[in-house]
Amino acid sequence: MFDGYDSCSEDTSSSSSSEESEEEVAPLPSNLPIIKNNGQVYTYPDGKSGMATCEMCGMVGVRDAFYSKTKRFCSVSCSRSYSSNSKKASILARLQVTGKPPTKKAKVLQKQPLVAKLAAYAQYQATLQNQAKTKAAAVSMEGFSWGNYINSNSFIAAPVTCFKHAPMGTCWGDISENVRIEVPNTDCSLPTKVFWIAGIVKLAGYNALLRYEGFENDSGLDFWCNICGSDIHPVGWCAASGKPLVPPRTIQHKYTNWKAFLVKRLTGAKTLPPDFSQKVSESMQYPFKTCMRVEVVDKRHLCRTRVAVVESVIGGRLRLVYEESEDRTDDFWCHMHSPLIHHIGWSRSIGHRFKRSDITKKQDGHFDTPPHLFAKVKEVDQSGEWFKEGMKLEAIDPLNLSTICVATIRKVLADGFLMIGIDGSEAADGSDWFCYHATSPSIFPVGFCEINMIELTPPRGYTKLPFKWFDYLRETGSIAAPVKLFNKDVPNHGFRVGMKLEAVDLMEPRLICVATVTRIIHRLLRIHFDGWEEEYDQWVDCESPDLYPVGWCQLTGYQLQPPASQSSRESQSGSSKQKKKAKSQQYKGHKKMTTLQLKEELLDGEDYNFLQGASDQESNGSANFYIKQEP
Repeated sequence: MFDGYDSCSEDTSSSSSSEESEEEVAPLPSNLPIIKNNGQVYTYPDGKSGMATCEMCGMVGVRDAFYSKTKRFCSVSCSRSYSSNSKKASILARLQVTGKPPTKKAKVLQKQPLVAKLAAYAQYQATLQNQAKTKAAAVSMEGFSWGNYINSNSFIAAPVTCFKHAPMGTCWGDISENVRIEVPNTDCSLPTKVFWIAGIVKLAGYNALLRYEGFENDSGLDFWCNICGSDIHPVGWCAASGKPLVPPRTIQHKYTNWKAFLVKRLTGAKTLPPDFSQKVSESMQYPFKTCMRVEVVDKRHLCRTRVAVVESVIGGRLRLVYEESEDRTDDFWCHMHSPLIHHIGWSRSIGHRFKRSDITKKQDGHFDTPPHLFAKVKEVDQSGEWFKEGMKLEAIDPLNLSTICVATIRKVLADGFLMIGIDGSEAADGSDWFCYHATSPSIFPVGFCEINMIELTPPRGYTKLPFKWFDYLRETGSIAAPVKLFNKDVPNHGFRVGMKLEAVDLMEPRLICVATVTRIIHRLLRIHFDGWEEEYDQWVDCESPDLYPVGWCQLTGYQLQPPASQSSRESQSGSSKQKKKAKSQQYKGHKKMTTLQLKEELLDGEDYNFLQGASDQESNGSANFYIKQEP
């Protein structure tokens, strides 16, 4: 039973955080039941609560929470700022507001110091207007609501536990439906913030559909909120913090003994762990800091890396500015666990191409990122049978992530890294080769697409269709990379077809969009961006740091791109997505040969049985890719 109301005294200033305990609570109406610390129902004497407007910044708030005896200012800083101004500033402010003609005294004040203040005031007004415009634009963009989107379409969202790199991804626990929490009571006319208990009706990522206790089966006041928000607390928090529990106005008449009602409802119920908010805060601490230097892929020449500097960190995502960018606009977005970033000196250590910076020495304040902060790759043994230059395989095209293409290993680097090129699309100088680790989930053995009924993109200009690997290997005098060298680990990731999530558009990595899982092949996910055509879909690994739970953008303050409407799709037809579309219009080949045909045409002399992927509707990533046939 979570009955914390008998454990505290009636004193409402009991131990809570210093910031919260200093809040002044306005007198509450005498006819409203209030459950205080000891669980008894109290009534408050009438008092002059009312509202007030700060004379310095114009903020409107509860009068009793304002400062000074006359309650003229919302904070100490506003009070001090106001009192430090001279009568000249006061007269100026009145002139700006009322528009009355200046008095003789005001004309005397309009000298150089006053002109400077006028300019400052005008700038201040312009700033306010710009902020208002920005806020209006944000409101327009934020017209999308995950709650409404999920409710109106009966969607389900991928659970937080699917995203180990996201906040609370590894410590979400058993938060589920029917868990009780204490939340602000919005069905209340009181001028101060009060709380009530609600139960989780439905979970969607970080977001939860809540229903106040006492509403039973009435969903009229159900509401969505982010479970990791600062106003969400475990049952008992109000008692420990001296906060009143006030039943919603709509149902306050239903019971005369609210304490007995709550005791009965909460007996045996689950709530959040007492250190939940602390865990949320800790999971949102990131080791990467601004001014750190890293090596990152050159977005214009994928075959090489460049030095970049961390400009900002949002939710573990890094905005990197290439070191030679003088105006700080040549940037690249990625997650701190992305395989595209490395410590300074990584390229030289493995033999990867690297663009040397024209900057001869580090700029002031910039420093190299400690190597231990980067994602670790699995150690491999290259001394035995290993990948060789010229071997064929299938790979996700990093310039068109909706396709898996015929590819060739062009160079074998140290520490298990490979340089790979897409057959038929390579530049003569190899500037479009790209680097994948041997354990990367983005490369596959010959025949993977055929076995799993994925459309394989043949080399550009290849005319012998339908494409057959056996014929192609014979024509090119090539061999397929041995199946046993590929990564066959498949975690129990928990994704299901149809689940909603927030996903990075890797063709425009600063954007995070509303997305859906449409296919699951072992650990490979097909991500569809809601509102866009399928040609913009992307193949992504189940452990990709570019996938996030529903509500991640709201939690971290990152802007979420809502589903595209028909008009927005047309208006963006000339944007960066057009480049992706142009590439995706390559001929992808006819229906491929059957699994039986493929198995009959042994690719490189090795006798393998391919374990075909489970049904898209049922796959949970619990199987391995391949099973070698025992002699």
